[in-house]
Amino acid sequence: MSETAQPDTSAGHPQHAVVIGGGVAGLATAGLLARDGYRVTLVEQNPEVGGRAGSWSSEGFRFDTGPSWYLMPEVFDHFFAMMGSSTAAELDLETLDPGYRVIFEKDHEAVDIRAQREANRALFEQLEPGSGPAFDRYLASAEQTLDLATRSFLYTNFENLSAFSSRAVIARAGTLVHLLTRSLHAFARDHFTDSRILRILGYPAVFLGSSPFRAPAIYHLMSGLDLNGGVQYPRGGFTELVQALARLADSAGVTILTETRVQEITTESAGRRARATGVITERCGVTSRIEADIVVSAADLHHTETRLLPPALQSRPERSWKRTVPGPGTVLVFLGIRGEIPELPHHTLLFTEDWEGNFQRIDAPAPAPGEPWLPDQTSLYVCHPSASDASVAPPGHSNLFVLVPAPSNPDLGGEGDAEVERITDAAIDQIAAWAKIPDLRERIVVRRSIGPRDFERDFNAWRGTALGLAHTTAQSAFFRGKNVSSKVSGLYYAGATTVPGIGLPMCLISAELVLKRLRGDRSSAPLPEPAPALGDRDTA
Repeated sequence: MSETAQPDTSAGHPQHAVVIGGGVAGLATAGLLARDGYRVTLVEQNPEVGGRAGSWSSEGFRFDTGPSWYLMPEVFDHFFAMMGSSTAAELDLETLDPGYRVIFEKDHEAVDIRAQREANRALFEQLEPGSGPAFDRYLASAEQTLDLATRSFLYTNFENLSAFSSRAVIARAGTLVHLLTRSLHAFARDHFTDSRILRILGYPAVFLGSSPFRAPAIYHLMSGLDLNGGVQYPRGGFTELVQALARLADSAGVTILTETRVQEITTESAGRRARATGVITERCGVTSRIEADIVVSAADLHHTETRLLPPALQSRPERSWKRTVPGPGTVLVFLGIRGEIPELPHHTLLFTEDWEGNFQRIDAPAPAPGEPWLPDQTSLYVCHPSASDASVAPPGHSNLFVLVPAPSNPDLGGEGDAEVERITDAAIDQIAAWAKIPDLRERIVVRRSIGPRDFERDFNAWRGTALGLAHTTAQSAFFRGKNVSSKVSGLYYAGATTVPGIGLPMCLISAELVLKRLRGDRSSAPLPEPAPALGDRDTA
């Protein structure tokens, strides 16, 4: 189904769009719509915008509370250009070297993934002698797949067959079928045998809300980013990205309402279908109605469908979610540390020996009776921003952000709950032992942990997932679902629970996909970037 709803400004009264949710996707959608001529009101339930890409400060420490990897820089460049600006004007990026460190459980062996392709090729040769040619083939495939995905799949709403009819797609049709029907782990195993390499190539699936045993092999394209292009970091943290999005939205004329909860999407009958007419909000006990010509929900899709719409108007009623696979939950740990931590670079991944068993525990909805939610030794991620950015910690101190993948189940608990604190204690001890920082626990001066229950409460996240819907084959590309309601005209969706998927770049693209649907643009490529106008901020 296609809907075209370009704003009518002929009488000086542009159409009004309400955007629900002030996360990255919501801010990006609001900004693009405002630049396109809509009058836009963004409604955010929390005191600050940012959503999962939030920020928390305590005693001079500042922590990003969500995304911490800056990948696919071309997507950011394109979005900022669409907003009449540039990445250089909005963010101060630093290329990290090493991009990240990996510590393996066996003997606590550590290897570094560098910013240079040749250095990473040499590392693979060291881990598996003779694997250099396989490294070249794997990265060549990753880069080709990423290029094809960007030109044909990421920027399309799959409203017609244009995404599949290009010469490049037809030429690689057989390969694409293979990549969609084979797991990421199996595809990596086709190229390498060393278990350490298989883990390095498989772990990006976690950032896609999946596991290397469930994610289709098409996502090996992720390795073309970190092994070849390096990893970047916006100085000041990812809150700088959120502030840039909010600043650009504000400059485009978006009205941003915080601490305002949407209770209902209002509709009226419009022939055989209903039509969105606005939202009912609540702020400080006062209920208000905001009229709108279109509504875009960048909130969690399950929440939008099952809480903001009546049953008769739900495209995805509760029963349909029984077949849906959530991304993992997480226990997030924020630690302020006395002194420097030279043992940890900006990004560090800790990988257990029981690789597949670890993911089975994460994928399980709940532990077996009498079992803990996670073992004491589990694969996890440590971010040490103060290694690159002195502004995020007091002088002579360091900050650590620890992400422990866990089942997406609010029953695991939230801040202050016993199991969340047990997992936190185990993670601290594991980092101390594996990274050889024996006094780590004694040096902690700030500590906070949150879990799936907090994600459910603060972000209306279905099953407390930290990321969104898992990128399985049945939840990727054209299988992921539409960004428009099938029951309510004028209701659209953006964010990590719709197309194209999880991650900051995907959230920015999801905003553009809403704009393309409103314009009636069925192309597969990114929208043309507007020419810089006189007076736009310097893009040098």
